Amino acid sequence: MEEAAARERKRPREGDAAPSAAAAAGAGKAQYVYLPVADALKAPGARVFLFAAVSEIGAAVRSRGTDFTLTLRVADQSRPAGISVTFFADNVALLPCVKITMHGEFFVTFNKKFSSFALFEGKVSTECSPYQTSTKYYGTQYDNELLTQMRTWLAYNPPGLKDLELQLRSLKSDTTFDLVCKVLHVYENNGEWIFYVWDGTDTPAAEFQAILDAEAVESSPLHLEGVPLPREVLCTMPCVGTVLRVFTNRYIKEVFHLQKNIYWARFCNITCKQEFGIWKGILGPSSRVRLLSHEDGSVVDRMKMYDSRIANQVHRQPMASLPGASNIADVEYEAAGYTTLMESLTHEQVTHKFKTLVRVVAAYPCRASELRLLLTGSYCLRLTLEDPTARIHAYVHKDDGAKFFGGFLTAEALIKKMNKLLGIPEEDEEGTPLTRNPPWIWCCVKSYRLDKNDPWGSRRYRIFGTEIRD
Repeated sequence: MEEAAARERKRPREGDAAPSAAAAAGAGKAQYVYLPVADALKAPGARVFLFAAVSEIGAAVRSRGTDFTLTLRVADQSRPAGISVTFFADNVALLPCVKITMHGEFFVTFNKKFSSFALFEGKVSTECSPYQTSTKYYGTQYDNELLTQMRTWLAYNPPGLKDLELQLRSLKSDTTFDLVCKVLHVYENNGEWIFYVWDGTDTPAAEFQAILDAEAVESSPLHLEGVPLPREVLCTMPCVGTVLRVFTNRYIKEVFHLQKNIYWARFCNITCKQEFGIWKGILGPSSRVRLLSHEDGSVVDRMKMYDSRIANQVHRQPMASLPGASNIADVEYEAAGYTTLMESLTHEQVTHKFKTLVRVVAAYPCRASELRLLLTGSYCLRLTLEDPTARIHAYVHKDDGAKFFGGFLTAEALIKKMNKLLGIPEEDEEGTPLTRNPPWIWCCVKSYRLDKNDPWGSRRYRIFGTEIRD
């Protein structure tokens, strides 16, 4: 249905003519009535006058003709889910330009020949003057009262669509859903777009195939396809919560706005899957993207949840690890605070020490014969550590091998401890297990550099002060 709007004195009857703008503004008195959004849906084809709140913001694009067009989603008390309203104008400057940091309540019209609109800030404390109006807009003596009512409603009932929403912490493979998230970065390469998005929660910890082939355990990558982010971009990322990569091979008209790193958006009808234990989002042919106000109900909920999370040291830890990590490792610095891997990657100093809570998702080498050489000082062990924010390679140096494994062990004992780290369960009566689920462990890590002339490019990580229990 096309949602059109215009001024009128009473509920329209089919065939009634709309009053002129001058008549509507006569003596500054209202000569028309605002319809609730729900009632506007019951009057298809009629010209109506609405007073509503913006919940979703589209991008201005050229229509198939000579006009420019913009679609907003608007809501009020009668229909919190809202309806879509499309604007047409001769140029972009004549379209509504909603302030992204707040809701705008507005009179919205459809036809550029006789319609009008005005945009107001949504916060209760702000003044009642509109920050943008169309040329044909005329206010009425009752607007301030309606504006106050709308602002009060918004304060307690921020609009938003929640029926199909999932947060990153609730992702499920091959499920179609909506994701409300902040777009942190956009990358394009040969027609493929990658959106880096975040909502303050952690993606679920993945299970891996329990393949006994050593090469499969050794080769888990640090990144999905695409080059790693440069340090200057990485340092703009939040240090708590997963940054999900969302992939698409088609152009999204909202991409210009999303590249600004200030917008929240609703990614509609997207799917997710795992590759090498890393979650990735996929925009399909039916997917779409809608820009959101910072006061959208879902955005407000996510920011409140994140603020509460980072205020508590325990809640900053990986959500999948709570209420506590597996008790399989001892660390020297028990009293040290918790640091995420992203906090380390974006640390201002190349070299530093920290205590972290991670899973060991891969190891090289992991054959018994090579692990025995580690204990003699002939090998070093490379572990792939993962938390919800990042993956890194961290090395157990050859001088630390015996300390890490708790002594000079037999080959059988070494493999048992390595399997415990990698989450490979012991074989039962039914045979080899199909999946492995690495436990969360505390460990101490230090960063160092290989080349003083290229400190960031040559940075490596080393595990120290950590012992795997029997």
